[in-house]
Amino acid sequence: MTKKSASPLLWTARILVGLLFIFSGLIKINDPLGFSYKLEEYFEVFHITFLNGFALSASIILCSLEIILGFALLIGVRAISVAWGLLLLIIFFAFLTFYSAYFEVVQTCGCFGDAIPLTPWQSFSKDVVLLLLILVIFIKRKEISPLFSAKTGDRLLVASIIVSVGFGLYTYNLSPVIDFLPYKVGANILDEMKTPPGAKPDEYELTYNLKNKKTGEKKIMTNTEYMKTNIWKDNNWVIEGTPERRLVKLGFTPKIRDLVIQDAQGNDYTKELIGNPFNNVVIVAYNLAETDDQALERLNATAINLAQNFNTRTVMLTSNSHQYAEAYAKQHKLAFEIFYADGVPLKTMVRANPGILLLKNGTILGKWHYHSMPKYDDLVKKYFQQQ
Repeated sequence: MTKKSASPLLWTARILVGLLFIFSGLIKINDPLGFSYKLEEYFEVFHITFLNGFALSASIILCSLEIILGFALLIGVRAISVAWGLLLLIIFFAFLTFYSAYFEVVQTCGCFGDAIPLTPWQSFSKDVVLLLLILVIFIKRKEISPLFSAKTGDRLLVASIIVSVGFGLYTYNLSPVIDFLPYKVGANILDEMKTPPGAKPDEYELTYNLKNKKTGEKKIMTNTEYMKTNIWKDNNWVIEGTPERRLVKLGFTPKIRDLVIQDAQGNDYTKELIGNPFNNVVIVAYNLAETDDQALERLNATAINLAQNFNTRTVMLTSNSHQYAEAYAKQHKLAFEIFYADGVPLKTMVRANPGILLLKNGTILGKWHYHSMPKYDDLVKKYFQQQ
């Protein structure tokens, strides 16, 4: 007796879910440190910040799981277990995105990393569609036919586990393969901070709580209705409390809008440091308490050589207090200048602690994880001999 072939609906759901899970997992595992920052936001929302130390591991595991489940679904291996895994994972993601959207606690879910930013409601809508498709797969899980023999399928599954986890470890230790951040090589930081002339700002709507002094009647009106109805001309109607402000439409938002670099006294050095017309090195160590001490000491030696041979300015940016940073610099005999910025833009600049940027006139000429920083001679040959 021949086995009944799977329905077109099941195959459609299988292909769509499989490809989307693989795509989503690959986008995030390309930048596992960035996704771990997003997980830490959720940990804070649910008051479980004691899990922050596991955020990176959870990031690599979750991203790998998406890729593995998507691949396993496409080739039809371990169908029953895969269907259960997909269902549980999409319920988990749908809960997070709904919670983020309804309570407005996390502004972007990180579903597709920084490559395709989605609002919480967009993310939740996407998860609802996926949930419906996965329900089809779950209901018809016994009809899923494998593309290979059980032995070959298991081998391919093991290979997908090794590749996905290995890729996550690689990108964590050597920076993302594709940089979707605004601080990518070739970008001009000063240009990314500008708002072009004529750009529309954010549009907000005010909601007034009104009360009639004579009758005691109450009304709730938007600022548009308030002006259109001319109720403001009637002295009997008064506004109670503070009007509620709600964002109606997003205007133009610069890609880089939160970078402010200051010295220990709070003086703004952003334009001076970023707009340096000569080759200059920026070392980003957003948290000196967790940075790689040996890497900073190696970078210190590079900075000294560049200063002596090419008069190159090297600065370090950190979010630590100036007391902590100065004590750290003294302990490790660091030769570069220290400036301060908020941790969020510093984490966005480069996915490493420390990370390195080579700038000229605000343009990023080079960007490295401390593991992939070129040797001094190679750095000079490529960037300094022809400057």
